[in-house]
Amino acid sequence: MNKKVKVALAVLAVMLLAVPIGLLTDAPAWGEWDNDYYKKVLGFIPKGMEKFHSFINPILPDYSLPGTNDVVGYYVSAIVGAILVFAIWFIIGKILAKKHSNN
Repeated sequence: MNKKVKVALAVLAVMLLAVPIGLLTDAPAWGEWDNDYYKKVLGFIPKGMEKFHSFINPILPDYSLPGTNDVVGYYVSAIVGAILVFAIWFIIGKILAKKHSNN
């Protein structure tokens, strides 16, 4: 394994180890606000958010897995999300590296 892959895996490990930090607060995750939160913080609901909100149907609402407790669902969601983000960036990096080596 080369040094860049080791560094990328270390970053992924740090992301996964940081998962419990989100459990320490009652505040919603950044960007995952519902219309009530916008109303409370901004005093109004942006028109686009009001219309678009009904189209959003998360696969795992509130990071929960049916039949498990909230902590397990939170961890599974975080691990799957971190791996997906890592995989997407890894693939993009490979594509760009291949393009760069062909030029």
